Amino acid sequence: MLSLIQRVTQASVTVDGQTTGAIGPGLLALVAVEPGDDEARFARMAERLLGYRVFADAEGRMNRSLTDTGGGLLLVSQFTLAADTRSGMRPSFTTAAPPDQAEHGYNRLVEICRQRHAPGVETGRFGAHMIISLVNDGPVTFLLRP
Repeated sequence: MLSLIQRVTQASVTVDGQTTGAIGPGLLALVAVEPGDDEARFARMAERLLGYRVFADAEGRMNRSLTDTGGGLLLVSQFTLAADTRSGMRPSFTTAAPPDQAEHGYNRLVEICRQRHAPGVETGRFGAHMIISLVNDGPVTFLLRP
């Protein structure tokens, strides 16, 4: 499982002209499920998303997490993160989980995050063509692995 997180002042995702998820200050997480991801990896990724310290403390150091700030979390499935790009001029997606496994993993991650983060978890729509708008704060972007 991979998550590309971006600290944002706001972010939203739209499907077919309808907003499916929107947050103010917080994290946008683009999520890819890989073959072999299991319950332990989903739980660990949720822990990392909610606990990773990317928000400034009183001294301006990245010492506060999403849990500390109470910010929003926007989770968006993005299988292309798992692409193998090491050779050729076209990505290979053999390193991404098959759609049914990926959807289960993504939904499980959403469920765990919602259980642990009462301030709010918003989502895109699995498998849909999505338009994502964001204002990256920093910019601050990290690739997380469980």
